[in-house]
Amino acid sequence: MLTNSNLSIRGFLKIYDPSTKEVFFDGSNQIHYENISICMANTLTNNNTGWIYAMAFGNGGSAVDPTGVITYLPPNTTGQNASLYNETYAKVVNQNSAADVDPVNNYLTVLHTSGNVYTDIVTTCLLDYGEPAGQQAFDNSTNFNGDYVFDELGLQCWNGSADNLLLITHVIFHPVQKSLNRQIQIDYTLRIQTLTNLSAA
Repeated sequence: MLTNSNLSIRGFLKIYDPSTKEVFFDGSNQIHYENISICMANTLTNNNTGWIYAMAFGNGGSAVDPTGVITYLPPNTTGQNASLYNETYAKVVNQNSAADVDPVNNYLTVLHTSGNVYTDIVTTCLLDYGEPAGQQAFDNSTNFNGDYVFDELGLQCWNGSADNLLLITHVIFHPVQKSLNRQIQIDYTLRIQTLTNLSAA
C-alpha cells in the first residue's frame, strides 16, 4: 500500500487593540510554500533551524493616492530571499529564544485536539504603548509612508542567524498606525492539516 498525503497550510490573523477591542484587520494571509517547506524539513530533521522566530512589520505593501484610494501590492511568496516590501520593525516572538524580551506577551502556542488531522500554531505578538521607539504620540498621522504606519507583516523562521531569516507568510492590509496612545496585538494562526488517502500499490 502507498500512502498519498496532501498537506495544507492556511494562515489567518487578527490585528486589534486589546484595550479598546478595536479590530484593524481580520483575515487571511499568503503562504510562502518554498520557504515553509525548507523550515519544516529542517525542524523535522533536528537541524537546529526552521522554527518561527520573529514577526516583521513594514510600510511598503500599499499606496494611498491623494483621494484616499488604496492600491495593494501582491504578497511576496516566491524566491528564498523574499521579504517584506519595506520592513521597518520586527519583534522576536519565540519564547524559547533569549532574544524574546517579553515572552509573557510574545510567544508561540501549539494547539491540537486528539483525533483531528490538523494542528494550529498560534503566534501572539503585542506592540505595547512604548514601542517602537520613535513613534508618534497619537494615531492621527496623515503620512501613510511613516515608518510605523504598517500595511504589511509576515512570520520569519530561523535560518542560522538573525540576519538570515526565511519569510514564510506575508499579508497586506490597509495602513494601521502604531502610536504611543494605542497597543496593537496580533493573533496569528497557522493551521497545518493533513489529508491522507490509501491506495493499492
